Amino acid sequence: MDKSWMTNAIALGLVGASYSVSGFTADALRSAGLFALSGAVTNQLAIHMLFEKVPFLYGSGIILDRFESIRAALKTLIMEQFFTPEKIESFIQSQERTIDLTPIIKETDFTPAYEALVRSVMESPMGGMLGMFGGEALIAKLKEPFLEKIKLSTIEISQSESFINALNTHVHQGSGHMTDTIGEIVEIRLAELTPMMVKEMLHGLMKEHLGWLVVWGGVFGGAIGLLSALMI
Repeated sequence: MDKSWMTNAIALGLVGASYSVSGFTADALRSAGLFALSGAVTNQLAIHMLFEKVPFLYGSGIILDRFESIRAALKTLIMEQFFTPEKIESFIQSQERTIDLTPIIKETDFTPAYEALVRSVMESPMGGMLGMFGGEALIAKLKEPFLEKIKLSTIEISQSESFINALNTHVHQGSGHMTDTIGEIVEIRLAELTPMMVKEMLHGLMKEHLGWLVVWGGVFGGAIGLLSALMI
């Protein structure tokens, strides 16, 4: 059982335990359990709604809805960051037919791709709900894993046979023509990136790194519930 569902189970356990005692203890346990369950489930639902369409909940499934803009942002980033005519010309002058762009890619700052994803989410109808639970800080833990995934994917593109063959074929035809060719190849490769692939990649990151959001939602919800019981 992962930590999200374990938090829900503990919250339900507190509610169940409240019926085995009486008086203030019962009220305190029941209040803490219900508030904890409310906080945990709300956060868990918010994460779920980023990827899945939920009936009657407007704005859910934003990752799939904004897939095209995310893919377009990735292409722009790839071409503008390290496949510029100047960098290609410099590369041509220093390399022969054995081509390895990995060092350039590793030094590239992919932060704009992450920021494009964050903007897409925060400008969506989901942004208001996420703002109630920390806004951009909610998905801040995704930054490094997301950048690493994009960097690895870009390295794979640069090492593909079609990519290398295109560079070797056009290596003496000028950087401008080569830039157009590379742009076409990158676009073709990114076209292979389906909404489901993006969903699975980001969903895995969410589940791994944002599980604590559900835990802390339960903890703070339980604390608020206990405090409310003390104040009654």
